[in-house]
Amino acid sequence: MNGLARAWQALKGALEDWWWSVDHVLFYLFCTLIAAGLLLSLATSPSASASNHFANPFHYFTRHLVFASASFAGMVAISLLDPVNARRFAILVLAGALAAMVFILFAGYEAKGAQRWLRLGSFSLQPSEFLKPAFIVTAAWLFSRSRAQAPLARLSAFGIYALIVVLLMKQPDLGQTILISISFFLVFFFSGISWRWIVGLGVFSIGGLYGALVFFPYVAARVQHFLSPSGDGNSQTDRALQALTGGGLFGRGPGEGIIKRILPEAHTDYIFSVAVEEYGTLAALVIISLFAAIVLRGFVWALRLTSQSEQLAVAGLSALIGLQAAINIAVNLHISPPEGMTLPFLSYGGSSLLAMGLTAGLLLAFTRRRPGWFE
Repeated sequence: MNGLARAWQALKGALEDWWWSVDHVLFYLFCTLIAAGLLLSLATSPSASASNHFANPFHYFTRHLVFASASFAGMVAISLLDPVNARRFAILVLAGALAAMVFILFAGYEAKGAQRWLRLGSFSLQPSEFLKPAFIVTAAWLFSRSRAQAPLARLSAFGIYALIVVLLMKQPDLGQTILISISFFLVFFFSGISWRWIVGLGVFSIGGLYGALVFFPYVAARVQHFLSPSGDGNSQTDRALQALTGGGLFGRGPGEGIIKRILPEAHTDYIFSVAVEEYGTLAALVIISLFAAIVLRGFVWALRLTSQSEQLAVAGLSALIGLQAAINIAVNLHISPPEGMTLPFLSYGGSSLLAMGLTAGLLLAFTRRRPGWFE
């Protein structure tokens, strides 16, 4: 009993220290998004369950609740780490995710023409979701190396990036490739580079997009459909736009949305459209404001921190969350081709929710106040 009492006191002390050192603004923003995701899942679960032939109308809501709870617990647990251990943990996650992505090439689970998942019973794990925040933290650490180590560190960072791009395009997954590329280049840019590097990366990016159009037929097909839509109003994007325009300022009301009943991916890729139809344009502004606040708060912390590794990690993780949200919302608004990108914390998806818990936990870990800091 004495041992258990001491362990409880130690845990209680650690949680008290955590509560007084964690950034409450970021923490509440993440909690708000998790709660909003549960609310929207409650609305979309009956139609999604019916279309996928599940007898329980709240099948997806129940699973979302489990994953959201695990995401929250993981966020808190990871945020208890100090910056050094948070970085080490991210490197371990990166190594595991890369190994899993190599394994997927030979024994992965395939769905809708893509081979991106590991099948674990009734759960499909997508390693690339966990790879994103882990790689950003690792790249931030490599780019922060001293001038004497800089050439080798940069080479290592770009080597890992090249491996990730190859593995992602083998799946194939252009959306994740674009998201990781932009986030990686932003971290590299924040680390301080010359204009020659900027021009070179711009040329490389244009060349990469052109190569994707030439060598990956599904990419060209998506772009062609985006530029020349069928016009029959039956595509997922058309229906998402109908939901966006049908909500008005205050929406149809909770649970009163129509489009979610005929939109196959309403609970995942198009959850933003469902939110706007049921809660109106005001809901769209609130959702966008929440993500903008996370990015802004993260950048403020990046300017405040003294360690370049932590600065780059915080800026990169904040940008990663904001960019993923921006891509998803752009698809819903039909200003970008469909990318299969979830809306962080709001969309249904076990891997996505757990990975966002990892991302948020790392961000909170790097922004916790240390002794001697002042507001």
